[in-house]
Amino acid sequence: MSSTTTSQSFERSIKIAPSILAADFANFGQEIEAVEAQGADWIHVDVMDGHFVPNLTFGPAMCKAIRPHIKTVMDVHLMIAPVDPYIEAFAEAGADFITAHVEAGPHIHRTMQAIRANGAKAGVALNPGTPAEGVEYLLDMVDLICVMTVNPGFGGQKFIHSQIEKIKQLREMIGDRPIHIEIDGGVDPSTAPLVAAAGADALVAGSAVFKGGSVVNPIPYGDNIRAIRAAAEAAR
Repeated sequence: MSSTTTSQSFERSIKIAPSILAADFANFGQEIEAVEAQGADWIHVDVMDGHFVPNLTFGPAMCKAIRPHIKTVMDVHLMIAPVDPYIEAFAEAGADFITAHVEAGPHIHRTMQAIRANGAKAGVALNPGTPAEGVEYLLDMVDLICVMTVNPGFGGQKFIHSQIEKIKQLREMIGDRPIHIEIDGGVDPSTAPLVAAAGADALVAGSAVFKGGSVVNPIPYGDNIRAIRAAAEAAR
């Protein structure tokens, strides 16, 4: 386990979490180091199984391989079903946050228990068609709620504006609990202000961060991160 899990304190400042789904797959280690050096707060890892979502990406072995390159926070988003049998492996791979979908199984409460029992922070994700009330009875056992603002499975999709009201509802439900609201899907400088104003503090961005740059020319990564952050912060 990474020491980040135990040392990280809670605060609601805007956090930019580049999704490595949009990075150069042949150079993950260097890509992570480059994007962190350019100001990334977290590294978001999209795990897809070709069953719960129509795509295949990474498993625990990949997470373990990239963990030494991550100096910030490894934010692992499990778009898989079933999810419970794999929690221990992703925790052992060094995940700081492990997020599971409320739609991925019948026992989401047990899943949250298992994530915390394995030493990671517990996140729960909501698909666009799932109401905020789907996590109401989990609020005292989660550290993060991920609102999907696209349908999960592919990068580069357009932002679904109906989710803004859901973010507002969650922000009200959370109250003063130390729970991050994370947004995943279609985040860029035009949508970041909308979700930040609604109450989100962690913004996942893939193509909006990695476009125009590379490990040999990482400056655009920093420009993109700063643009998203500035747009979000201006709306708060």
